[in-house]
Amino acid sequence: MKANAATPRRYEAGEAWLANCSAHPDLARKAWSEETLAPIASGTHWLVAESHLRHALPAAVRIGNERRGPVLAHPEGDRAWWLVPPGTEEQLSGVRWMTVKPSGWTLLCPPTGRQVDGHFWLWRPDGSGHLTDPAVLAAAYGPVALSSSSDVACRWVWEAPCSTDG
Repeated sequence: MKANAATPRRYEAGEAWLANCSAHPDLARKAWSEETLAPIASGTHWLVAESHLRHALPAAVRIGNERRGPVLAHPEGDRAWWLVPPGTEEQLSGVRWMTVKPSGWTLLCPPTGRQVDGHFWLWRPDGSGHLTDPAVLAAAYGPVALSSSSDVACRWVWEAPCSTDG
């Protein structure tokens, strides 16, 4: 892949991988060169697990860097999208605050090294294809949650299961 002049070299492998996850890699690269989001359908390479950003951040801390795959964020919409392996819908179906999007659902992706329209990668694809393990993700969202959304210090309490509305 010829690197976009605005793409720092350290992000090239992840951006190439992400573009190649698209049915039309050239269209994804073109969107990024025009500073727009590239629509990439889930299913073949990964599925999308969507949650509120306010729940994703503490979960990400619990998972840790070495076990966490790419996570896309849109703070204005309070949304986070985890990239998880295809075929893991069942493993994540009962996880509160999370919805697994069906295969073919379109994720609007910025390039790996820049923010576009308020979307950016909290944890970028690195080009390896590493995704978040659904069992680890489910455990991170498990029976433990933030005691309040303003408690940034990550004080944990046990709660009874609740709806995915947050």
